[in-house]
Order: sequence, then structure tokens, then C-alpha cells
Amino acid sequence: MNHKAIYALYPQVVTVDDTAGAFDEQGVQVTIDMDAVNAWVDPEQYKDQRATAYPLIGDQLDALFKAGVFPAEMAAAIQAVKDKYPKETL
Repeated sequence: MNHKAIYALYPQVVTVDDTAGAFDEQGVQVTIDMDAVNAWVDPEQYKDQRATAYPLIGDQLDALFKAGVFPAEMAAAIQAVKDKYPKETL
């Protein structure tokens, strides 16, 4: 079951169990329209899609550092770490 869709479509639901169903605060089973659940599109789906598609944050920051776009103090702090822990060369 798409728990996120059920919670979005049925605000009275507080518990969803894949085998038993959906229940409100009093433990009463809520009738779920599975066609509506299956048709539901998460309006925030783009967040997960973006998060997995972006380069790793470390790679993003390293690219910015190499491009010289950090303030001098930040660049110095980053360079100090790079100097203290140099990349091993093979």
C-alpha cells in the first residue's frame, strides 16, 4: 500500500497496516478507495528525484572550491583541511 497517498487522501487515518488496512484515531477501520490511492501523484516527488540525481554534496563543494567562488576565509579553511589530509597518489 502507498502509505503516503493514504495519509494525504485520508487525513483521519493515523495507522496503516499493509495487511489489516487503515485506521483512525479510535481504531476504527477507514474504507480506502485503492483506485484513488493508486492514481495519487506525490506533489513532492521531485524532491526525492532531485536528491538522488544531484552530484554528491562533497563533489559540489569541491567544484566550487576549485572554481574559486568561496570567500577567502572559507577557502583557507578548506585548503587547511586538504593540506592536513592530502589525497594519496597511487
